[in-house]
Amino acid sequence: MKKFHSTNLSGVKFLVTGGAGFIGSHIVDYLLAHGAFVRVLDNLSNGYHENISHHISNANFEFIEGDIRDYAVCENAVHEMQYISHQAALGSVPRSIENPILTNEVNIGGFLNMLTAAKNSKSLVKFIYAASSSTYGDSAVLPKVEGNEGIPLSPYAVTKAVNETYGDVFSKVYGFHATGLRYFNIFGPRQNPNNPYAAVIPIFCSAFLEGKRPTINGDGETSRDFTFVDNAVQANIMAMLSLGIEKHEVYNVACGDQVSLNEMIRELNKLSGAAIEAIYGPERKGDVKHSKASIEKIGNALGYTPTVTFAAGLKTVFEWYGNRNQVNSAKKE
Repeated sequence: MKKFHSTNLSGVKFLVTGGAGFIGSHIVDYLLAHGAFVRVLDNLSNGYHENISHHISNANFEFIEGDIRDYAVCENAVHEMQYISHQAALGSVPRSIENPILTNEVNIGGFLNMLTAAKNSKSLVKFIYAASSSTYGDSAVLPKVEGNEGIPLSPYAVTKAVNETYGDVFSKVYGFHATGLRYFNIFGPRQNPNNPYAAVIPIFCSAFLEGKRPTINGDGETSRDFTFVDNAVQANIMAMLSLGIEKHEVYNVACGDQVSLNEMIRELNKLSGAAIEAIYGPERKGDVKHSKASIEKIGNALGYTPTVTFAAGLKTVFEWYGNRNQVNSAKKE
């Protein structure tokens, strides 16, 4: 992975909540590879021990198994930390529709706990949190530009919009300036395709590797600004180490492009050498039809430029799932 910082991180202390999860564990890998001290807070409900097990013997790594819904746990995790990358959340639009109360407890209650613990910290320099492109809601305007949001279309989107409101209020009331990163469909290695609320790319990759027809919700023309995980890591590192931000800010994290599900099927057929056709089902409730981000703001403010394209990222992740399947098959034998 390309280096996204220029300062010496040796001995600098970072907390990554949700650090055993998909995006969080990649941030942890980056920081430890560059000599930082990293503490992970995760309740392992969506994260997996295998994502961080290779760091257990590292003296610069600490793991706390705990829940952000418990303020005392958050306060303990924040103690002596200089930078926080808050990735812990309950994702998935369908899950939020199925269980809006739990989504609210984790994504709003837990977020407020972390924000408050960070505000009260004596050592903290910067607090970065995972925001979401779902905040753009029913706005049909493309590309999506910060400050031009619509009405949320799911309980999950509501929770992420509330996070940003809290961030803005804490900036104005307490002078505590958090930074939100609006992720646009982040994908990459370590996403679990067997999770009932799994994202579309791991599900499709697994289907192609098994020679099965994937199911598309709708006509397949739904498009997303699919963004490889290395780009999300870059945004987190740059946002945490940036200087001169004196208010709450929110930035899109994406590639500034859009790919339809039908186009993804064609790419996977090329990668696999197969000729698999998708099965088309009904549209999914709460979904946005099209999404494409403007990345001008984050580029100008932080110097962010996506380093991995969709096509290159899809090839990497497809090969990763293929290797993973081979390893799992060998273990069974």
